[in-house]
Amino acid sequence: MTTTAHPPDHLAGTTDDRALRRMQFGWYINDWANAAFSATVLTVFLGPYLTSIAKDAADPAGNVHPLGLSVRAGSFFPYTVSFSVLLSVAVMLLTGTIADRTGRHKELMCGFAYVGATATMGMFFLGGDRYLLGGALLVVANIAYAVSVALSYAYLPGLAAPDERDAVSSKGWAYGYAGGGLLLIANLALFEGHDALGVSSGTAVRICLASAGLWWALFTIVPLLRLPSRAGVAPERAAAEPGRPTTSSLRELARTLRGMRQYPLTLLYLGAFLCYNDGIQTVVSQASLFGSEELGMDQTSLVAAVLMVQIVAIGGALLLGRIARRYGAKRTVLGSLVGWVITLALGYLMPAHQPVWFFALACMIGLVLGGSQALSRSLFSHLIPAGREAEYFSLYKVSDRGTSWMGPLVFGLAYQITGSYRSAIISLLVFFVIGFALLTKVPLRRAIEAVGNPVPERL
Repeated sequence: MTTTAHPPDHLAGTTDDRALRRMQFGWYINDWANAAFSATVLTVFLGPYLTSIAKDAADPAGNVHPLGLSVRAGSFFPYTVSFSVLLSVAVMLLTGTIADRTGRHKELMCGFAYVGATATMGMFFLGGDRYLLGGALLVVANIAYAVSVALSYAYLPGLAAPDERDAVSSKGWAYGYAGGGLLLIANLALFEGHDALGVSSGTAVRICLASAGLWWALFTIVPLLRLPSRAGVAPERAAAEPGRPTTSSLRELARTLRGMRQYPLTLLYLGAFLCYNDGIQTVVSQASLFGSEELGMDQTSLVAAVLMVQIVAIGGALLLGRIARRYGAKRTVLGSLVGWVITLALGYLMPAHQPVWFFALACMIGLVLGGSQALSRSLFSHLIPAGREAEYFSLYKVSDRGTSWMGPLVFGLAYQITGSYRSAIISLLVFFVIGFALLTKVPLRRAIEAVGNPVPERL
């Protein structure tokens, strides 16, 4: 039997369908807001620009020396992304636990969003050889982004019934790609017309980076006004254990990590997701670097290709959501992973200085990108014990939309060793192969029943 969507328990009896739709819209706009950082900053402009700054600061051997370490200038950006995610793991886990204990999901989510937006706007001041400033701003912004999005994911179980989560999650991703794509259109126009505006290409890039922070800050007002403070059911354990929120949350976090062993199937799914989605996010975050350095694409072609990904991904997310209704989310995700393997192989073989082929590759990425992530998110929402949404989604967010760390590390090491971005991109195949193999081993119905959640009709 198909159930209807229900609000969090603390709103039960006071919320009708119209109010629920209002909350859903606020949640969709949160994706619309933060996708600007993922698309404009991580995917398009910051990688090539920060790499060029690092190269300007490099020694005669082509190396820079952050924190006394010697690394290739071309590896600085992926290494920084990886480092930021390693730091964000601890921040996400602690913040998720505090949110579930205190019920301040919205305040923490929006607070971190504004920290990230401020750091992103600060990227306007990059230039010259200030690659360390760029790295520091990227670390702060990416940590804040990761925490904010993890907390937003915690709302999904309370915004949609089990059989409706694939559709709601897919719609959220579609809003995200639409928002990110719309800002990219404006930034593409700005970059293309920078001569007419009397600014240099570097200044145009810095304006584009700052615009993502401004967009993020402005549209975060909508979820701030429309979402409730608490994402899920109020946990009784918060009242049972008095004390400072941070100290108590550290103890609760330790218990959560130990307690996850009670749900081995949830852990197996999480392991599969962390693996294959790390590959996905590395492809997304390093695509511009690969395109500019290995394929010889200019900035205009890179922005146009990423814009194409954003547009196609809107339809891809909705299309795969519809396919999942008929064939199940798990099989649809597995099929999308096969598509990712094919895409990587074609990227490795792609000739340089051929924009048409690069755009074709962008279309392939767009078709599988949004759907694979949206369906993975909705599947995981079924595998979380009630009242621990933010904690579990903090673990999930370790590898999601720009916050992967294993992939950039492997990508950076492959380039460090070989000096070839083709070798770096093909090295990511291992993440998709292992992730596919692990996902096939997850019995979803048993996993959902194990955490005490209702099982949807089709998985």
